[in-house]
Amino acid sequence: MPRLFTGIALPMMHKTALSILQSGVPEARWIDTSDMHITLRFIGDVTPTLGNEIAEALARETWAAPNIVLTRLDSFGKGKPRSLHAAVAKDEALTRLARVHETLMQRLGLPPETRNFMPHITLARGRGWSAYDVETWLATTALPALPPFQPDHFNLYSARESRGGGPYVIEARYPLAP
Repeated sequence: MPRLFTGIALPMMHKTALSILQSGVPEARWIDTSDMHITLRFIGDVTPTLGNEIAEALARETWAAPNIVLTRLDSFGKGKPRSLHAAVAKDEALTRLARVHETLMQRLGLPPETRNFMPHITLARGRGWSAYDVETWLATTALPALPPFQPDHFNLYSARESRGGGPYVIEARYPLAP
């Protein structure tokens, strides 16, 4: 069963600039530059048949391109940090894109996503991090000034079964209209 998710890949300039930040937190599992993306909808482990249905459902829609602006560095799991990320500014087209993906997945019988959509680019994952180390990294690491970008497509990705993680494989590309 493939593990699937939809997401937006980053321009190489953004990936390179973010990869330069990837040091300074002990025990961090830094995300490979080639795997950096903005997740739109985590789908999970599905049968090959359902995977094909998902790919076909996504192809039947017309999608508007969002405007992507990186705003700050942050972490998830404040008291017990578990990931570092670059936050993405709220954008109506981006929110709509994620919301329609959610609706399509539920129509295909998948359970609803329980977390609110918080667009971001994961830079590192970890467990047992010191909150002090994470706060120090956030206080001393500056997000580079990167220009906004408007992607021309999003991807259906697959990851390793049951565990997730990269390397991610692009299973299908879907155009975004400007």
